[in-house]
Parts: sequence; C-alpha cells; structure tokens
Amino acid sequence: MPAENASVAGNLDDDDYPAYTMGRAADVLGTTPAFLRAVGEVGLIAPLRSGGGHRRYSRRQLRIAARARELVDQGTPVEAACRIVSLEDQLDDALRLNREIRRKLDEHVADT
Repeated sequence: MPAENASVAGNLDDDDYPAYTMGRAADVLGTTPAFLRAVGEVGLIAPLRSGGGHRRYSRRQLRIAARARELVDQGTPVEAACRIVSLEDQLDDALRLNREIRRKLDEHVADT
C-alpha cells in the first residue's frame, strides 16, 4: 500500500478525524443539517472546515451531537441539551481525574 494510502487508512481509525460531511453526518444521526448548525452555534461541537469552507465532522463530534439529539427528542431545548452534554463531559473528566489521583495516592501510601 502506498504511504499516502496508509496515512488515509490510519485516519479512518482516528475518532477526531473529520471524515463526515454535514449531509452525511445528518444522515448518520437521523437529523437535519440545521440541528448540526444549531449545536455548532451553541458551541457544543466545532466542526472543522474543508478548504472550500464546508463543515466536516468527526466520529467523536457525532457521538456528542447524538447525545444532544437524545435530549432534544425528549423535549429539552437545544441550548439546554448542549449545556447538559457539556456538563456530563466535565463530570466524566472530573471523575476520571479523581480516580487517577486516588490511584496515585494509594500507590504512594503503599510505597511508604
């Protein structure tokens, strides 16, 4: 496989690689491009732009948008849904950091 093809293939495994056009992303999520623009305007996701200025989305961004869509489908306004998803992500990060600190503390106590 030529080197440039190997590089492209590696990108497909990357959750942050912007592989999806707006239309394809909307299809995957079962939503509209307007919904993707709305979650982008609120700042939940920030799609990359192609050389021509078209929005491109990664799988990670699609998962985040899908969670917001679940909340919107349950009747939550899009701005509130985006805030909830953002807070859920912050909580996950804080819990992960807490586990890491506790593990290091346990290791330190075991070494003394």
